[in-house]
Amino acid sequence: LEITTVQTQRVFRDIVFLVDGSNYIGSNNLPFVRDLMINIVNQLDISPDRVQIGLMQFAEQPRIEFYLNTYNNKQDVVDKISQLRLTGGSVLNTGAAMNYAMNNMFQTTAGSRKLQKAVQVLILITGGPPQDNARSEADRLALENILTFTVSSGQADKEEMQKIAFVPNLAYHERSFSDLPAMADVIMPSLITTVGDISVDETDGLSGAERDVAFLIDGTDSVRADFPYIRDFILKVIEPLDIGIDRVRVTVVQHSERPTPVFYLNTYQTREEVIRAVRGMVLAGGRSLNTGAALRYMKATAMSDSHGSRAAQNVPQFLIVLAADRSMDSVKEPAGELKTDGVVPFGVGVKNADKRQIEAISHNPSFAFNVKEFSELGTIPPKVNTYVTLPKDQLAVTLQQDDSRNGLPAFREFVRRMAEELDVGEGSVRLAVVQYSDDATAYFNLRTHKTRKAVIYAIRALRHKGGKTRNTGAALQFVQNHVFSASSGSRHLERVPQVLVLLTGGASSDDVSKAALDLKQIAVFSFAIGMKTADQEELEKISSSSRFLFYFPVFSELLSIQPEVAAFIKSEIQIHPPFGVGKKCQRFIAEIYRILVCVLLPEILQSLNADEPASSSKNFAIYVSFGRCNI
Repeated sequence: LEITTVQTQRVFRDIVFLVDGSNYIGSNNLPFVRDLMINIVNQLDISPDRVQIGLMQFAEQPRIEFYLNTYNNKQDVVDKISQLRLTGGSVLNTGAAMNYAMNNMFQTTAGSRKLQKAVQVLILITGGPPQDNARSEADRLALENILTFTVSSGQADKEEMQKIAFVPNLAYHERSFSDLPAMADVIMPSLITTVGDISVDETDGLSGAERDVAFLIDGTDSVRADFPYIRDFILKVIEPLDIGIDRVRVTVVQHSERPTPVFYLNTYQTREEVIRAVRGMVLAGGRSLNTGAALRYMKATAMSDSHGSRAAQNVPQFLIVLAADRSMDSVKEPAGELKTDGVVPFGVGVKNADKRQIEAISHNPSFAFNVKEFSELGTIPPKVNTYVTLPKDQLAVTLQQDDSRNGLPAFREFVRRMAEELDVGEGSVRLAVVQYSDDATAYFNLRTHKTRKAVIYAIRALRHKGGKTRNTGAALQFVQNHVFSASSGSRHLERVPQVLVLLTGGASSDDVSKAALDLKQIAVFSFAIGMKTADQEELEKISSSSRFLFYFPVFSELLSIQPEVAAFIKSEIQIHPPFGVGKKCQRFIAEIYRILVCVLLPEILQSLNADEPASSSKNFAIYVSFGRCNI
């Protein structure tokens, strides 16, 4: 069979066709199914570096026809699809087949490139109704970042297929099997663009080994005698790196009262030029350090697109800050801004450097190094390069593990478990998430997501908001005005119970009294869950009663109360109006409707930017924006 030559789409995905091999399709309709798959394949760039195709069929039992890494060109894939013969049978265990695909096809040993951030796609093609619990398996696939498309005809139930698909508009149904081949053109736009919460780097010319590495070093007169040690330190860090304009780029900036660039990321094209520039570097001079101002310079200038940064192309950004004395200005806010932008900073302190400032600059305390003498600097480059030289996918995983030291992962898991346990839907439980610091932002509103899977995908992609203060009072007011409102999806006018879950890691910078009372007066049930340095008195004001107040010394304990919160939301909620409302409203049994609004306070930020002792909460304060790594 000859393949058809068409213009292909340059995408990076692993696509598995899961074909109904039962009598519901049968041999008479099989040619239409084969043509559908071939028409899709013909529009894709099939290769180990672009799109890979796998094929399974199923009836009572699943059967693998070929894996993702079996064929590496379009001709072989098309030939194998054209040879497909159905197993037959009247039993259709769709859910079991989806589970089998997840465990056997979407694995690195079978060719999956999920660690390289290839989007994982399952296309279910069926002609009959599932005879097992396919919806639950679809949820499991969604949790594993596998996007499910459905293409159905014959006796397949259109509404059921919409529930199995990742979102309803990824379910495609035709009355006649003969119309399936033409569906390829309809499916293609979503097939090559939908990514769920996975960010896919489809930029040509990037191999994954690219890095932008910046050095911000002490250039004051006090280090003049030891400046050769600083030069050697830089050379030892860059020695194992594959330096080049298309691979690893390097910039060096000295600082004292003001920053002085030595060279930018795009100044030199070759390794030899970079090494020559470092060896020829002379001290800029100065009397004191303004490291905070220098960090702002790194963000605005030295690590900007115009000076060679490739952050917009998802190239990892590293910053190594070396200081031998205390900064005269604050490093808190500028360091936090760099981290929020996705820069991974290391702090290196020598002699009189302030250890608290070095830790505040660093990604987390394990990225902070302090030595007494310049002669000891030689022990640090191997530790730095443990991270800088990691493959991009492993780097992302490692940084995510470091991120687990703060409260955001616990919050994500809390909401995920709530979504799994509650009957999420347009006509039942609606969920909203608000994140706040200086101000409040609705990450999504009550009407945004209509399915459990959509909520789970959204919450997995939640990133740290950033900010300097913790204005809980203003956030509570925001929730009342902009979340518990009809325009945002609230059904309070329909007497649907309104539930607020507040998560906070510290005391508020503003007064919470009025906003908390206002929520109680409109009959909102408020849980106040405090962690770390949360203020007990504030929690008491916010919570509807002592039953709704919890405190934990560490973020990980948050998950211990999730079942209790969920049980309340699922229970018969009695609404007692605060004012003289009739008795018929005083007991309301909510069997279907529940609303959960989770408000995350990024308390990490206050610690993130704080020069605190090692015993403080700064271990939970280091946030890296994974917007560019997209774990």
